[in-house]
Amino acid sequence: MTWAIAIALTGAFCLALGSALQERDAIRAPGASVARLGFLLHLARRPRWLLGSLAAATGVCLHLVALSAAPLTIVQPLGVTGLLFAIVLSALFNRQRIRLGQLLAGAAVMVGLVGLLTLFPHSADPPVLPVPVALALTGGVAAVGTAGYLVAHWIPAGPRAVLLAVFGGAALGTTSALTRVVAVGAATDLTAVFSWLTLLAVAIAVFGGLLQQNAYRTGHFAAAYATLLVVDPVVGAGIGVLVLGEAVPTTPLAQLLAAGAVLLAVAGTTVLARAENRNPEVARHFPTPSVTDLVHTTPGDPR
Repeated sequence: MTWAIAIALTGAFCLALGSALQERDAIRAPGASVARLGFLLHLARRPRWLLGSLAAATGVCLHLVALSAAPLTIVQPLGVTGLLFAIVLSALFNRQRIRLGQLLAGAAVMVGLVGLLTLFPHSADPPVLPVPVALALTGGVAAVGTAGYLVAHWIPAGPRAVLLAVFGGAALGTTSALTRVVAVGAATDLTAVFSWLTLLAVAIAVFGGLLQQNAYRTGHFAAAYATLLVVDPVVGAGIGVLVLGEAVPTTPLAQLLAAGAVLLAVAGTTVLARAENRNPEVARHFPTPSVTDLVHTTPGDPR
C-alpha cells in the first residue's frame, strides 16, 4: 500500500501542476473576461496549456492506478493535497510571494474535504443510470451552469472565480458519476464504452472545462482550484446518493461532522477568494473598466 500512497501523492502533484500551467494561458487568451467556447480551441493550440493538460491527464491516470491498490477512503483524501501544491506552484510560476494566510486557508479546505470524503460510506454495488435519467441530470447541470456563466459577466473577479468554479465543479462531478457508471459496465463488457452515457460524459466535461478555464482566467487561481476540489467530489457524492442509491452518513455524530467539514472547506475557499495577491497579468489583459464601459458593454462583448 505504501507505493499506492506515493502514486496518489504524485497524481495530486501532477493535477496541481497541470492546472497551474494552464492558468497563464487562460488569462492571456483573447476575448472578454468571461470567454466563449472558442476560447478552448485557442487554448488547445498553446503548447504550455497542452503540457498542463498532459500533466493533469497523467495525474488522473495515477489516481486510478492508486485506486487499484488502495481503498477509496485513503486515495481520495490524498488527492486533496494537490491544493497546497497548486497554491505553491502558481505563486512560483507568477513570481509571487507565498503567503501564510493562503497556505492556512488551503489547509482548512483540505481538512474539510478529507473529513467529508472519509465520512461518506462507499458502496461496492455496481451503479446503474438509465439514459433518460442521465439526460435529465446533464441537461439540468448544463442549464444551471449556463445561467451561472451569463451572470458571471456582471460580478467582480473574486466572486466570479468561485461562481464559475462551482458550476465547473458541478459539471466535472457529473462527468465523474457518468464515467464511473461507464467504467463499471466496461469492466465486464467493453462495448459499454460506446453508449449515450459516454457521449453525455464528454459533452458535460467540455462544458465543465470551459467554466473551469474561465475561473482560472479571473486570476484568483487558488480560490478557483479550491472550489473545484470541493464541489467536484461533493456533487459526485450527491449524485451517488440521490441517483445511484449510494449511502450517506447515518449517525447523528457523522452527520454533524460532515456538516462541519463542509463549513470548514467553504470558509477556507472564501478566504482564498478574498486574497489580494491576484495574478498580476490579469490587470494587463483586463484593465478595470470605466463606468461608461460598464454601461455600454454587453455580456460576450470582446472589449
